[in-house]
Parts: sequence; structure tokens; C-alpha cells
Amino acid sequence: MIESLLLQIPVFGMNVPDLLLLIIAAFAGGAFGAAVGALPAFCFTGFMVIAGQAVAILRGSLVGELGELGANGIATGVTGAIAFGPVFGPHISFAGGAAAAAYAAKSDGMYEPDDGDYHPAKDIAYALGTRPDILAVGGLFGIFGMVVRQVSGGLALPWDPIAMGVVLSAVAHRIVFGYPLIGAGSRNILDMSPFESGEKRMATDGGSAEAATDGGTAESYRLAVEPWLPHQYKWANVAMIGLVAGLLGGWIAIQTGSPFLGFGISAASLTFLNLGVEKIPVTHHMTLPASTAALAVFGGTPETGTMAAVIAIIVAGVFGAYGALAGEVIQRVFYAHSDTHFDPPAAAIVVATLTIAILAIAGVFGSSSWVPLPV
Repeated sequence: MIESLLLQIPVFGMNVPDLLLLIIAAFAGGAFGAAVGALPAFCFTGFMVIAGQAVAILRGSLVGELGELGANGIATGVTGAIAFGPVFGPHISFAGGAAAAAYAAKSDGMYEPDDGDYHPAKDIAYALGTRPDILAVGGLFGIFGMVVRQVSGGLALPWDPIAMGVVLSAVAHRIVFGYPLIGAGSRNILDMSPFESGEKRMATDGGSAEAATDGGTAESYRLAVEPWLPHQYKWANVAMIGLVAGLLGGWIAIQTGSPFLGFGISAASLTFLNLGVEKIPVTHHMTLPASTAALAVFGGTPETGTMAAVIAIIVAGVFGAYGALAGEVIQRVFYAHSDTHFDPPAAAIVVATLTIAILAIAGVFGSSSWVPLPV
């Protein structure tokens, strides 16, 4: 009876064993993301996307490689089942790792911060190891991300369902563990100048109890504003790297027909950021919208040597800059003033893919590429 009920619900149109399999795998994926750290897990996402798309290009089979719901509701292929599935899907492993960091920061599972450090809960590069309760939190949020992805994909909601899973998971872990959703207080939420001047926040304003006193005023170890990327927050810089990454994402899509290969390269490049190489830009929220827009504008892959290809790569550049600037607005609102990792690229991808879907529905674009459209 339960099995027949599940089969009648479009969101979970799968049999009970397949659903249980997905739940168990999502728990393991979220726990693994916590163990190795959210960012290292995401770097693996990039490598697996590159591998999966390379295989798909060689096989000439790119349709559905994002991991669209198949007949049994489970994604297939290297990209769909591994890179975007329970193993390294960002809505599972990355989101689970970020949630586990938020929990660990309140449960003696993180390091003691030094003066000027960000809140430890924001350290997504930190591997959390093997503590059972921390891994369990990662696993539970992995299941949560899987549910969001399945619901969004099953209902064909017009945005990237995986990115939406990352966003809603961040909102959920802030609520569950008692962190502020925004946390700006009376400050101008878009103003990054306190970071540039080295201004510290007060201990009562999201600071630490271990605050130094100066004339009776308690000052936190934390900066008043903590930009997501200290080397990538100025508007002109963000727009420029967005344009460049967008043009390259468009070129990759036009040459290969893959909307995801550029994303995979961007994600894999974060390995260097994770290893401490300074000023490595974060670009996956630029290349994915750009590649998608390049393939959506005319409803398919434009032929090289035509004006359609030229227009497509220009559109890609525009969407690369759009994704970059959307991410910057989001980091200033949801990341810079709060205490945990709220992923600006994931939220920017939601915004950009929703825009592509709207343009497709309005008839401006020939299709939405892989972005779901409501029936």
C-alpha cells in the first residue's frame, strides 16, 4: 500500500526499495562531505563532472546528464549518479559538510579561531574527521538536500534543483542550530568598507565570548564584515571575471554541446583554493549559467562558423557577468554578516537558471536547455 502511494506521487515516483536506496546513499554522501570537508568534496564534484561529461561527449549522449528523474526516479550516468548524485552532489555532500561545520562550531568540533579569523562555522575547507555526531549531522542534511532536489526536480520547478538544495540546506542549518539568517544588525548590509578598514565587531554582535576589553568595550576577534572571498568582492573585479568566465563557458558549450563541462572545470579549479593558493577566483556560478544560456538562446548547440555562435557566446558572457554579480549581492546579504556558510554561487545559479527559464517561457530563448520548465 505504501509502495503504491509513493508511485502515485510525482515527486517520489519510485518504488520503496529505490527510495530507501537513495535515502541511505544520501546519508552516506552527506556524512562523507562532513568528514572530508564541504569544499574538498565539491572539488571532487568538479573532477567527476569532467570525467562524466568527457565520457558523455565521447558517447554522444549528453541528454539528461544533469541527473533528470528517470523512469525509476534515480539519476543515471557518471555525471548524474556520481557527480550530481548521492556521492558528490553539492546538495548532499557539500551542503552536508557545511551543515556539519555549523554544528561542530557549537559542539567543540572546530579549532580555536585566531584574531581576525572568520567564524569557524564558515570554514568549509576544514575536514571534520570521524566524530560520529558530526558525521550524523552531515548525513541528515544530506538526506534533506536529496529531498529538496527530488521535490524540485519532480515538480519541474524552473531552476537548478541541485543548487536550490544547497540554498535551502543552508537556511535550514542556520535555523536548526540557532544562527542568524542575515546578522547585519544596524549596519549597511551591502557595505564592505568595514572589512577594508579592519573594523572588528562587538562581542555581543555575533562575536566570541573570548573578547578582549578595551576601556570597558568588548571587542570580538572577528571582523565586522567577513566577505565571502576577500580577493573577489569589488564590483568591477567581479563583473570582469564573470564576463571572462562566461565567454569561456560559452565557448566550451558551443564546441562540445555540454552545459556542464565548464562548470566541472570551474569546480575542479577550487582544488587550488583549497590548497591555499591565493586569489584563485570562484567561477562555477558564472560558467554554468553562461554555458546553459549559450545552448538555450537558439534552442540547441549553434553551429560554429555562423553568426548564431557569435551571438551565443556574447549571451554567455552576459550571463557569466550576471551570475557573478548576483553571487556578489547574495554574499553581501547572506554571508558577510552571518556566522555560517551560505553559498553565494548556489544561490546565484538558482537566480540565473530561473532567469533562463523565464526567458524560455517568454519565447525570448529557444529553449531552457536542461533547466526544468513547468508543464
